[in-house]
Amino acid sequence: MMKITLIRHGESVANVGNFINDDPAKPVHLTDKGIAQAESLALRLRAENFTHAYSSEFPRARETAAILLCHSNCALTIDARLNERKSGMDGLPVHVFNDQAKRDPLHFKTAKGESFLQQMERLRSFLDEQANRYPDGNILAVSHESPIIAALALSRRNILEVLNTSVENCGCIELGWPPPPPTDE
Repeated sequence: MMKITLIRHGESVANVGNFINDDPAKPVHLTDKGIAQAESLALRLRAENFTHAYSSEFPRARETAAILLCHSNCALTIDARLNERKSGMDGLPVHVFNDQAKRDPLHFKTAKGESFLQQMERLRSFLDEQANRYPDGNILAVSHESPIIAALALSRRNILEVLNTSVENCGCIELGWPPPPPTDE
């Protein structure tokens, strides 16, 4: 079974400013604290033997991945399926999206965005592809809070319960993929 370690990027300028950044072309980078978080995590992970490494397209995720891989000879691949959830609200305060999404967290989407369920399918595509390509792989994937929560939801946990999960900057979630089949208990 493939093992995947999903890591949220280090603290970014958008995190500190509490604004939405869902456009990977915008140069939203790590803060000094975010760099230190990634460096600390890199030391903790240096004994981990990752076979493959992926990052979203966003600068903050790529920067985090580069720091995490400084003790590794594993090459980094960029994969847009790890990108932050599309909202079409780039630059607005985070609460603007959250206030609207809380009414129907699974299905809410803006005209230019995607629902949480659509994001889950995007993550399923990534996870299934990696498991098919590298069934015994040990994968590192640097992403964002919402896609990591979507991956957790796919691991057959109660979706609504998972929606209330938070992932701190440079927080890690390990999953085996594919998940075990559900039991009838």
